[in-house]
Amino acid sequence: MRAALVGVDFGEGDFSSSLEELSLLVKSAGVIPVETIRAKRSSPDAAMFIGSGKADEIALLLSQAHLDLVVFNHALSPAQQRNLEKRLNVRVIDRTSLILDIFAQRAQSHEGKVQVELAQLQHLATRLIRGWTHLERQKGGIGLRGPGETQLETDRRLLGERVKLLRSKLDKLQRQRETQRRARERNHTFSISLVGYTNAGKSTLFNVLTKARTYAADQLFATLDTTSRRIYLGEVGNVVISDTVGFIRELPHQLVAAFRATLEETIHADLLLHVVDASSEVRIEQIEQVQTVLKEIGADHIPQILVWNKIDAAELEPVLERDEYGKIRRVFISAQAGSGIDLLRQAIAEFAKANSVISLDNMPVRESYDART
Repeated sequence: MRAALVGVDFGEGDFSSSLEELSLLVKSAGVIPVETIRAKRSSPDAAMFIGSGKADEIALLLSQAHLDLVVFNHALSPAQQRNLEKRLNVRVIDRTSLILDIFAQRAQSHEGKVQVELAQLQHLATRLIRGWTHLERQKGGIGLRGPGETQLETDRRLLGERVKLLRSKLDKLQRQRETQRRARERNHTFSISLVGYTNAGKSTLFNVLTKARTYAADQLFATLDTTSRRIYLGEVGNVVISDTVGFIRELPHQLVAAFRATLEETIHADLLLHVVDASSEVRIEQIEQVQTVLKEIGADHIPQILVWNKIDAAELEPVLERDEYGKIRRVFISAQAGSGIDLLRQAIAEFAKANSVISLDNMPVRESYDART
């Protein structure tokens, strides 16, 4: 599928880097970005987000380049999406729908798939303009339309029932996670969560620290399912480290809500390793975006160590940096090259020791475990 990307500059943030990120997202979804259309406005147009003149310009470009999809780098209202599709005669999706689609492609575990479907249905419920009778098949042949019920009412009822079922499944999975977490707490196991902007290198670092083989790739949202492993840190004993989904600017609220059960591994951690792509020109903005999501899920109070990754690409040296009080501020590493990993392990052990969290089980673990449900 070939697409045109549309970005509107409202004079806020780094517009160019945001468009570059959209191109990466589109490629991650398996779509080929062919054209990029830029526009400048003081505020969105109520009817089509962009003005009618710009819409006509895009329509001409679509017909000339034979494109079949338009992706907006913004959240569109249901009315704006419908009006654009009528004017452009092609499918139009916004940034939220694009991210949801990538999540749907990448989810591997049962929990991840349930979370993504719930987020998709909640988003699409506001855009109920086409038939949803495929939900009847998923429900095992639910009854036909009731007397006097319109198709739209039937679709909404089926959708509501599916959402209720998915929420029930998520509640059950969340209770299972809570049981696992309480068991770890009883054993006084120090827990660490890797957080950071998507594609910062969290999964590569996780694999290096734990000698695991979780999927890691140079693409956005390579990891969706939280995976946990034990690692042994000498006198500190065993600690549990969890790899989590990456964050991104304007992360859809439906996803944050749906993935709350998974992200609770972050909320209940003793320490967050905030992985930063040191080679990114917008790393400071990415750090701020991660902090925003952490606040939204209630994890902004948890101590953090900033881990500046990809120092080989940024031409930096591995070092453990402290503030004027001697506290660890940043650790510079390259997970890919393996440099600085010893410094990071030292930083984790030092923090755990300083906070008097020692595992009761001080023996090395030969086989790691996977906490995915």
